[in-house]
Amino acid sequence: MTSQVTYNGDLRTTAVHIQSGSAIESDAPVDNKGKGERFSPTDMVATALASCMLTTIGIAANTHNFSIVGAVCDVEKIMYPDPRRIGEIRIAFHFPKGMAYSVKEKTIIERSALTCPVHISLHPDLKKTVTFNFPNE
Repeated sequence: MTSQVTYNGDLRTTAVHIQSGSAIESDAPVDNKGKGERFSPTDMVATALASCMLTTIGIAANTHNFSIVGAVCDVEKIMYPDPRRIGEIRIAFHFPKGMAYSVKEKTIIERSALTCPVHISLHPDLKKTVTFNFPNE
């Protein structure tokens, strides 16, 4: 088992990761009758995509002996109506200033991000807009 999720009432859940015991709470968003005091489930999907991309890039960077430590992703989730769903996830990567990535390393970064398990698991109708902002560009 990966996790156990408990409904706490008031449109809030707590998910516990079985192996580590770490917990994540979620709330329904304000625009969907919730309090918006925590990540919503759809926020977590968008955030999981960015986290997966960074992790996959990190694995590739370790394999090819370069660093992305300090890289940051700005994540924006766009909801569509009828049926209510995530219509687009926008992710902007910002790599650390002072780092000089070769053309090969940039290719590794981009390919790793766009082939991470979450990215390729999401439905093809979900628009994924990804930008890579490298230092000195």
